[in-house]
Amino acid sequence: MAKIWQKSVTVNELVESFTVGRDREFDLQMAAFDVLGSLAHTQMLESIGLMSADDLGLVQKELKHIYKDIEKGDFIIQDEVEDVHSQVEMLLTQRIGEAGKKIHSGRSRNDQVLVDLKLFFRHELQQVVKETTTLFRQLIELSEAHKNILLPGYTHLQVAMPSSFGLWFGAYAESLADDLEMVLAAYKITNKNPLGSAAGYGSSFPLNRTLTTKLLGFDSLNYNVVYAQMGRGKTERVIAQALSSIAATLAKMAMDQALYLSQNFAFVSYPDTLTTGSSIMPHKKNPDVWEIMRGKCNRLQALPNDVAMMTTNLPSGYHRELQLLKELLFPAFTDLRNCLHMATFMLQNITVNQNILDDPKYAYLFSVEEVNRMVLNGTPFRDAYKQVGLAIEKGDFNPDKQVNHTHEGSIGNLMNGEITAAFDQLVSNFDFGKVEQAIKNLVS
Repeated sequence: MAKIWQKSVTVNELVESFTVGRDREFDLQMAAFDVLGSLAHTQMLESIGLMSADDLGLVQKELKHIYKDIEKGDFIIQDEVEDVHSQVEMLLTQRIGEAGKKIHSGRSRNDQVLVDLKLFFRHELQQVVKETTTLFRQLIELSEAHKNILLPGYTHLQVAMPSSFGLWFGAYAESLADDLEMVLAAYKITNKNPLGSAAGYGSSFPLNRTLTTKLLGFDSLNYNVVYAQMGRGKTERVIAQALSSIAATLAKMAMDQALYLSQNFAFVSYPDTLTTGSSIMPHKKNPDVWEIMRGKCNRLQALPNDVAMMTTNLPSGYHRELQLLKELLFPAFTDLRNCLHMATFMLQNITVNQNILDDPKYAYLFSVEEVNRMVLNGTPFRDAYKQVGLAIEKGDFNPDKQVNHTHEGSIGNLMNGEITAAFDQLVSNFDFGKVEQAIKNLVS
């Protein structure tokens, strides 16, 4: 089958294979969003007189049938068809005739793929927020449940000062809240409508871009049509930064878990069903889930650089290598969602050691506590520091293993309520309800 842009000469098969690559595979993931874009675009065409009401009725009805087929998994891109846009247009034309040929007026594949990507990214970011929220709530729950259980804090991998499981779990919860700030920025940049920019220079048709913006639930337009095209690559780079921020939090938590599960630490444990063993060492309980998560998330932290290297020094306008960004971003969403889901699952089954500090090697944890106690009793800080240091050197240090931290964010005042309130406020800023209602209106 000829391409929709093809005149008479057939493209060499080797060129075809090299340039298309895995694009059809990723286009399938955008199929539902391509239909949504066409549902909005055709409504707009009818509103400006470029499509009759009768043709619009035929097109809308069949597009909704295709949308349902996609939801059921009954949609494919045929081998001889170039991309998802061509497949949808071909199906329409086969099923309803001439009206199907009219849907492309006023747009190019450039802005069609742009709007598909924006809708896809918007949906994927919503799923990331959902999984992040579930993990956040699990961490806050664990922080509250174990807030009175102490564990060693480390600096330079040396025993430092008392910490607590309340602090440890709560720290990662607050880290996710900051990560969500970056996701919100990425979502806001994503949630702008490029449709109507055509090949990057607009159209001589009197398009109503404000209407398609409203129909698709976008917050606003990419106003300048040249910038709308320039946004491809930039949007992906901002999203990559947001995903890598969450990945960095998960990678650090995974590393902590791998350490804490080892016999040398033994701070936490998991059921045997969630760890793996050794083919020759019967005592092993390996933290494979956390190790795989650490590897995946470390790889995700390279994502912004991968996107940047694909797009650096490109002039304005469309360039074919932008297609390759799908190969970077689409699997990244899947990997991050899976890591978030598995982190929640593992933490739902964690057991913490309640008697860690009974081990004498942790006695020095309380050196600062002892210095502070002496200062509160009137000893100058430098004198107290020296006295405690000499006691440690002589082996005469026998601290009181009690902590009395009350300031904001400390062992005795976790501020989990404030962290949760800040997180919830962030989530409310995404306004997913508006988007869901817009899509419901389009397909109903």
